Parts: sequence; structure tokens; C-alpha cells
Amino acid sequence: QVHFVGSGGGSVQAGGSLRLSCVVSGGYNCMGWFRQAPGKEREVVARFWTGDDSTYYADSVKGRFTCSQDKAKNTVFLQMNSLKPEDTAMYYCAAVRSHSGQYCLTLWQSDFEHWGQGTQVTVSD
Repeated sequence: QVHFVGSGGGSVQAGGSLRLSCVVSGGYNCMGWFRQAPGKEREVVARFWTGDDSTYYADSVKGRFTCSQDKAKNTVFLQMNSLKPEDTAMYYCAAVRSHSGQYCLTLWQSDFEHWGQGTQVTVSD
């Protein structure tokens, strides 16, 4: 059973930080973080393999965002530092079971089977 509890969104000034959390039960090992800004298509932010913490980051967030997990709490995190106004969007976590980390890091949005409700991140100048 998939159970998403997404949290951590909010409003910050440019340069600030937020940490998003997503609690996922059901043994899902491939997590995706996505975002959708107003008037834009949803885009991938990161893909995360819980087996060994392997991660893919979009170029736009590389060096600023970091994925991690607390296995005991079935929780994955997206730490977002040095936030920019262009990071403003609704952020979603998503999950799927993958047979390998290498495969997980290449999955398309449509491959993710279960999606959280989204949490708003707003970054002001």
C-alpha cells in the first residue's frame, strides 16, 4: 500500500532553504521528485534509488538540491538550498518499484505509478 505524506513546502526568500519530505510505505525503491510551475509542464527534479542512495539531478538543481532518506521511517527527503525564484513550483514525490538503481535513474515521469498530492514552494526575490 502506498501512503504519501508530503510536507515541507512553504515560502522563502531567494537564497533560503527548504526540506521536503515524503513518507512512502509499500516497499517502493525508486523515488522521483518533480515540479510544475504555473503555465509550464511538469519536470523532473531528481530520481532517487533507495537501495544505495544513487541519485539523478536535473541540471537546474544540481549542486543545490540533495536527496536522502531515513529508512527506519520510510521517508525520503529533498533538501533544497540556495533557492531561486525560478524554483517556485508545486513539488511532487512519486514512487515505483524498480529492479535496479541504474534503471530507476532513467525512468520517465509516466513510469512512476504512485504520486503524492504536491506541496507548494514559493521563492521570492
